[in-house]
Amino acid sequence: MSAASPFSRGTVIGMLLTGALAFVALLWFLGNNTGGSGNNGGAHVGGHGLNGYAGLAKMLENQGFDVVRQRNRRALETQPGLLILTPPAEAKGKEIAKVVEARRYIGPTIVVAPKWFAVPSRAQKAKRGWVDVQSTATPNWPGFADNVSVEIGANKGSTTGGWRLSEGRRGRLPDDRFVESGSGKGLVPIVNAANGKILAAWMEDDGYYPELNALAGIDPGYGGEDEDLYPVVLVFEPDLLDNWGLADKATALLAHDLVLATADDNAQPIAFDMTFNGFGAGRNLLTLAFEPPFLAATICLLLAALAVAWRALHRFGPTLQSGPDIAHGKAALVGNAAGLIQRAGRVHLIAAPYADATRERLALALGLPRGQTPEATERLIDAAQDRRGLAGPRFSAAAAHLRSSRKPHDLTRRAAVIREIEKDLT
Repeated sequence: MSAASPFSRGTVIGMLLTGALAFVALLWFLGNNTGGSGNNGGAHVGGHGLNGYAGLAKMLENQGFDVVRQRNRRALETQPGLLILTPPAEAKGKEIAKVVEARRYIGPTIVVAPKWFAVPSRAQKAKRGWVDVQSTATPNWPGFADNVSVEIGANKGSTTGGWRLSEGRRGRLPDDRFVESGSGKGLVPIVNAANGKILAAWMEDDGYYPELNALAGIDPGYGGEDEDLYPVVLVFEPDLLDNWGLADKATALLAHDLVLATADDNAQPIAFDMTFNGFGAGRNLLTLAFEPPFLAATICLLLAALAVAWRALHRFGPTLQSGPDIAHGKAALVGNAAGLIQRAGRVHLIAAPYADATRERLALALGLPRGQTPEATERLIDAAQDRRGLAGPRFSAAAAHLRSSRKPHDLTRRAAVIREIEKDLT
């Protein structure tokens, strides 16, 4: 017996696909720690306040660049393209140095120093992510660029203030009273303050960076011979790149040119780090199953599940329904009795009863006299065969052969002979 499935094949496939997609989406959300834009007023790419960098990312996206908001710390060390780091003042310098050193032959890196200490704005018309700037603080990153010092001071070198390039381009800063600058050995200045302090520079090494040379206004041939090495640019003044500074058109153009000169390839993606700002993806068992060396075992399990689902959807016919343990009716009773006799090995004991039962049925069908001996009745049956001219053995001889049978094969063959005689006479 069989019963049709309550669901169609299309419904089952749809349910499986929905479950698989939901599982993959769960892994992606867990692995990327996606819980919103990150617009919490911090100095990172998700921040829409004065100290955030959402404006720079949006400007680059509008110009067709592939902008990534990276939440995976491990991807920072392997992802090609430009990486922009915006660590907070309390970040660990050794971790910053680890990421920067791992990328020296993978892609360029811009490290933006923090400056502003901001709190969420309490103004009545303030939007989510807006901040009030209250004070300043220099970064403390021991273990990263220890030969470089950072300070915050007033820009008193010129009445115009602001920033300048060697080629004469100038722009203003949001607040010339608090300008963050850097100094130390091994710095090649790109952007200076009006008083000559370094606002942005790259770390001198054996690399050759013609685009940065052009922006800094120095000899195009300046640099080392290692063309595979990528630059590390330090932006000491965050107002050159943050939302507050980009309110000035000249500063926005400078930010654009600085990013492109560092990338040196407009086709590469531009990644903004969010892990140092507390938006990193945490490791868990689900995402660990999709990382080497466990990825191979996970793929094998998924393929095995796919094979089982495929076989389940393409089986021959619907599911069989099991019958009752004890069948009903005469046929079941006969079948059970026959099985019991065969299992007991006593098949030869039914030869004589079968011959006697056939003789009595024939006597009743032919209307033979009652009360005679079995031998006399069998002779009358033989005479009936002769009168009808039936060929083949006589009933008495066939019954004697059946009674003498001992093997199941002989018993079956001789019982079939008697059955044929019964059919011919009746």
